[in-house]
Amino acid sequence: MTPVSLIQKYNVAGPRYTSYPAVPHWNTDAFTRDAFAQRLLTAFTETNASAGISLYIHLPYCESLCTFCGCHKRITKNHGVEQPYINAVLAEWNLYCNLLEQTGQRPRIAELHLGGGTPSFFAPSELNRLMEGLFRRADSTQSPDYGWEGHPNNTTAEHLQTLYDWGFRRVSFGVQDYDPVVQQAIHRHQPFAHVEQVTRWARTIGYTSISHDLVFGLPFQQISSIENTIRQTLSLQPDRLSFYSYAHVPWVKGTGQRGFRDEDLPSADQKRKLYETGRDLLGAAGYSEIGIDHFARPHDGLFRAMDNGTLHRNFMGYTTQQTRVLLGLGASAISDVGMAFGQNEKNVDAYLGLMAAGELPVVKGHVLSRQDGRVRGHILNLMCRFQTSWMADEWAPDEWEAMRPRLQEMAEDGLIEFTETSVRICEEGRPFIRNVCMVLDRYLPTTPTSVRVFSSTV
Repeated sequence: MTPVSLIQKYNVAGPRYTSYPAVPHWNTDAFTRDAFAQRLLTAFTETNASAGISLYIHLPYCESLCTFCGCHKRITKNHGVEQPYINAVLAEWNLYCNLLEQTGQRPRIAELHLGGGTPSFFAPSELNRLMEGLFRRADSTQSPDYGWEGHPNNTTAEHLQTLYDWGFRRVSFGVQDYDPVVQQAIHRHQPFAHVEQVTRWARTIGYTSISHDLVFGLPFQQISSIENTIRQTLSLQPDRLSFYSYAHVPWVKGTGQRGFRDEDLPSADQKRKLYETGRDLLGAAGYSEIGIDHFARPHDGLFRAMDNGTLHRNFMGYTTQQTRVLLGLGASAISDVGMAFGQNEKNVDAYLGLMAAGELPVVKGHVLSRQDGRVRGHILNLMCRFQTSWMADEWAPDEWEAMRPRLQEMAEDGLIEFTETSVRICEEGRPFIRNVCMVLDRYLPTTPTSVRVFSSTV
C-alpha cells in the first residue's frame, strides 16, 4: 500500500496530461484559425500517407444526467435531435476534407472513436449514416483501430452489428460501480444483467477488444463495493479495463456534480486504497497496469503497445496509434494537429449554428512553441514509458535550478531516479506520475493559487 504520508504530501491539483500545455494554459489570445489550419496541413502532408489520421467524434446527448460526469453533454429524451446533429458533424467533416484535399491526398483513417455523451443514444440508422458520410471522403488504413462507447442500458445488438460492419472492433461499456448506494448517488442505475448481455452480444458479433469503464473515488464507495464490482467484471473477462480516478470538479460549469456532498467522497488515502484493492484483484486475474487508469490482458493491443514501446496518449487517452493528426468533430471536441490544438464550440446550439453558416467551429486553441513541443515529448514519455531523457543543454540554467530540488525531493521519497539528463519513475512512484510531470510543466504557477482549475492528482 502507498504510505498515507506520501498521499497527503502529493495530493495536489494537477493536469491529467492528455495534452501539453493543458487546456487552461493555452495561449488563446495568440491563436488564429489560419495558424491552426496551416499546422494541420503541414502535419497531414507529412504523415497521412504513412500513418493516417485519427478522428474523434463527440456525440453529446444523454437521456439522463449522471452526477459524476465531467464531460460536455446535453440531456434530452427528444431523439429528434439526432438527424440535425449528424448533419452538422458531416458538414464539419466536409469542411476539413475540402481543406485537406488541397494537398492532393485523400484522408486515410487509422483511428476512429465515437465518444460522448452517449453514442448509443443515436439510432443505428443514424450511426450508419454518419459512417457513410465519413467514408464517402476518406479511406481506411490497412490495420485501423475503431472503437466506440456504449451505455449498457440502451446499447442494442443492432448498434453493435452496425458499427462492426464498418470495421469497429473495440467497444467500451460504462459500468462505474455495481453498488446500489453508489449508483443512487451518481444517478447511474444499471444492473449487472445489462452489462452481461451487451458484453456477450459484442463477443458473439466478433469484437476483439471489449472494455469496461470503472471509476474509483465515487461517493459512498467502500472497499467492499470495489471488490464486488471487480469480481463481477472479471466474471465477464473484458479484454481491457479503464479504472478511472473520479475527478471532482464541481466548479466547472455543466458538469452536473451536484448530486452529493463533498463529505460523501472518500478521503485521498481511502481513495488510494480503493484503487490498490482493484489493481491487486485485476493483477491477480492476469491484467497488467497500462500507464495510469488502464489495464489490459496480454493479448490486447493496448498491452502489446506498452510492451513494445509504441503506446501513445492523446485527448482520447491511451491509444495504440501513433498518428500526428487527431481531428475532433462535434460540439466541444478537441483537435491535435501536431504543433497546434483547437477546440470546437462547446454549446450544442451554437455549434449547430456555426455549421449551418458553413464556418469551422474551432473557437479557441493553442499553437505550440518549440519549447512546448520538447516538454510535451518528455511528458508523453513519462506517461507512457515512465522515463525520459534529454540533451545536457536542453534546459536553461534557471529552469534546471528550479527543477533539481523538486526532483531531488521526489528521489528522496523513493518516487524517481534522476540524473542531469534523465528521469525514471520507480514502481513506488507510479501513483504520482502526474506530480512528476508537473515538475517539467513550464505553465504551472510556482506558488499555490486559490483558483481551482484541475482535479487532485491522487
